Amino acid sequence: MNTNGKSKPAPMKFPSMPQADVPNGRNGKHKEIVSQLLSDIEQLEPGKALKVPLSALPDTKENIRSALNRATRAKGMDVATSSDDEYLYVWRT
Repeated sequence: MNTNGKSKPAPMKFPSMPQADVPNGRNGKHKEIVSQLLSDIEQLEPGKALKVPLSALPDTKENIRSALNRATRAKGMDVATSSDDEYLYVWRT
């Protein structure tokens, strides 16, 4: 028995590494399409909207819309979206 009353910690299950070597940033699965959409949105003329075929999206329109919403909020951009059975529409507000 330990004489100072403290139990020994369990051994570490996972390896450690220097914090400086931890990669920063996240390349999510929607990064490519969201980056392209952001680039296109920045080039839009006032009064115009992007018309993105749903078949061109790598995931559901709901998931892409959510990822785009997170990215535009982070950049301070105000955009709106709409969709029908074939297209996702995106424009600056």
